[in-house]
Amino acid sequence: MKICSICKKISGTDQDHLDCQEKLRIETEVEDFKRTITEKLDFMKNVDNVSSDLKALLGHMSREKTKES
Repeated sequence: MKICSICKKISGTDQDHLDCQEKLRIETEVEDFKRTITEKLDFMKNVDNVSSDLKALLGHMSREKTKES
């Protein structure tokens, strides 16, 4: 038996609880996403910096979206 380093409760095994490990992993992914989302949004705002192939693809996708709506 050991104390879980994440929730500080008793663990029946010699490791942290699996659900605590998973919760910590998800929280870390969310923090990483929060840090990178501004870069991703800036990329979409500055379409002039994108190569012509990607411009065509983005234009095609936006036309398809308006047709479906």
